[in-house]
Amino acid sequence: MRPENQSSVSHFLLRGLPIRPEQQGVFFALFLGMYLTTVLGNLLLILLIRLDARLHTPMYFFLSHLAFSDVSVSSVTVPKMLMDMLTQDQSIPYAGCIFQLYFFIVFGAFDNLLLAVMAYDRFLRFPDLLHPWQNNGSMRPENQSSVSHFLLRGLPIRPEQQGMFFVLFLGMYLTTVLGNLLLILLIRLDARLHTPMYFFLSHLAFSDVSVSSVTIPKMLMDMLTQDQSIPYAGCIFQLYFFIVFGTFDNLLLAVMAYDRYVAICHPLHYPTIMREELCVMLVAGSWVVSFVHALLHTLLLVRLSFCADSTINHFLCELTVLLKLSCSDSSLNELVIFTEGGILFILPLGSVLGSYICIGNIIVRVPTMKRLLKAFSTCGSHLFVVSFYYGTLASVYFFSSSWDSKDVIASVMYTVVTPMLNPFIYSLRNRDIKQALDVFVNRANFFK
Repeated sequence: MRPENQSSVSHFLLRGLPIRPEQQGVFFALFLGMYLTTVLGNLLLILLIRLDARLHTPMYFFLSHLAFSDVSVSSVTVPKMLMDMLTQDQSIPYAGCIFQLYFFIVFGAFDNLLLAVMAYDRFLRFPDLLHPWQNNGSMRPENQSSVSHFLLRGLPIRPEQQGMFFVLFLGMYLTTVLGNLLLILLIRLDARLHTPMYFFLSHLAFSDVSVSSVTIPKMLMDMLTQDQSIPYAGCIFQLYFFIVFGTFDNLLLAVMAYDRYVAICHPLHYPTIMREELCVMLVAGSWVVSFVHALLHTLLLVRLSFCADSTINHFLCELTVLLKLSCSDSSLNELVIFTEGGILFILPLGSVLGSYICIGNIIVRVPTMKRLLKAFSTCGSHLFVVSFYYGTLASVYFFSSSWDSKDVIASVMYTVVTPMLNPFIYSLRNRDIKQALDVFVNRANFFK
């Protein structure tokens, strides 16, 4: 068969961009920012086109596909380039090179063809020529939602208790924001905290601030003004980001459990296993999965229509509650929740349980007091947070006697209580955080 014509290489070497080694960090940050802007900007454009009925026209239909293609063509090439800059490993497998080439051609050709299609669409829309879309371009008006606002019932509290609960939740929210931002600041300033565990903890703190900020300000405003309405678009955005940060918390707890497993079970190999590149990839992967997961459920929801009764028995726009208000067939939404959503819940939980089972086995084999104290100091804070997170979920969804209020109770725990407690849990028994806080206070007193 003439073997001399067969490929004799298993890898290719990508030379990358012609930039100097000392400029790698600057260009990495530049291209990472441009890539994230590309992804988030185009996904936001797709979401806006899907949400706003005024944009359900041929032009925006084509534009949404162009945005998807732009995200795809960037994702085919830029992540590999960034990884090469970060790791200095510029090799790519033969099969990987072929796949990259294939999809680069696919999306490049699609962009070229779609631009021609969009030009033809503009030609047809030009005045005094053909007018194929007599209904202002609306493609499927029967699928549009019939409601412009939802009514949030809020927390099941009496009117005379509104002031007390307003002060309570305002104090808890401010504690959450200030505590987590202080934790992020300490981790950023103190070089002793530049480790994988605190790197993950800083992202958990950011996510806690975000998930609280998505829901609590609206709840406080409702208590203050007694105006419990929320626009349709605002409800969808609140739902989207609530899913994003809730999913990220779940995934990050699994990542932190794996970090603790490596620290206890493989302490000698910990620096080589939990290197900076892997930590960045784990966090970035958690963010990407969270955004895609939220986008999937949001797009499936906005295709549904809602009836005249738009009252939400909740203080936030929660997915299962919104599905109950829909007049459309929501069987696909429920199927995706139980399959894709179930997988994203079970896998992280299994990873957490597996990590701590392995840690427990290591401790039981040689049950010395020194080993027990080291394991507790290393894993105690994270184990408490995980137990509180999943314990609250189990107690509310499996042991709650008030079925109607279980979603409200769970959401209060996730959006108010847990984010507020996390900085204290990771600080009270943590010597490194206490030392960093002492240094920070001494610096502040020095500059007075």
